[in-house]
Amino acid sequence: MSLLELNRIGHAFFGRTVLEGITLTVERQEIVALVGPSGSGKSTLAHIAAGLVEPREGRVARRYLRHAMVFQDPRLMPWATAAGNIGFPLRLSRAPRRMRRRMIGDAALRAGLLPEDLGKYPSELSGGMRQRAAIARALVTDPDFIYFDEPFTALDVALKRRMQDLVIEAAASARFAALFITHDLLEAIRISHRILVLDAGGRGIAGERLPPGNPGTRDEAAIFALRQHYLTADPLFAHIHDIDERLRP
Repeated sequence: MSLLELNRIGHAFFGRTVLEGITLTVERQEIVALVGPSGSGKSTLAHIAAGLVEPREGRVARRYLRHAMVFQDPRLMPWATAAGNIGFPLRLSRAPRRMRRRMIGDAALRAGLLPEDLGKYPSELSGGMRQRAAIARALVTDPDFIYFDEPFTALDVALKRRMQDLVIEAAASARFAALFITHDLLEAIRISHRILVLDAGGRGIAGERLPPGNPGTRDEAAIFALRQHYLTADPLFAHIHDIDERLRP
């Protein structure tokens, strides 16, 4: 049974349709990457799927127990330490205080943070460390589903790859499923089991591709070659680098 199912989702802003007839599923322990042109409504769709935005039409079925979300901006509270930010969902869920320190430490370790980092405030952390704290915050409640909304767009190439590896390893060990929004086709190939391409006008899913192998097992040469093939020989990806400059949250 799918953990997430969107059935004919439609949405509009200020009377203008931005999504129409979107149907997709995410299976248990599957990472699905959603790509499409800038402004095609990818983030809006993720927010609808996560329950942050109510769709104008269609149905969302969430069959997971617990979800988390990682945004492009880490969205850390500046007045709280890294530990305080990571542990915030535990406060909301009223986890026993005696368990929080261990859970925070475990999540931080999985995200590549050291114990000495946990007492630092966001202003004392690099961009990569802030994003690690955001990922740790998502992992701390052991969700079985995570939404990633273009989380590594602002990072340089080397750091982006380290963050991708972190997600691949965390998904394999924690066995969560994920919907990963990205405009980077190389990232989509590296990180996902399945790639969905959103229609340029937000009118449904144009198609899907299954990169060979599993995330974490594909070598860089094969990833790059597949990206080149998609961009030069596969019509499904012909418009993914187009830009729609109209307002589309």
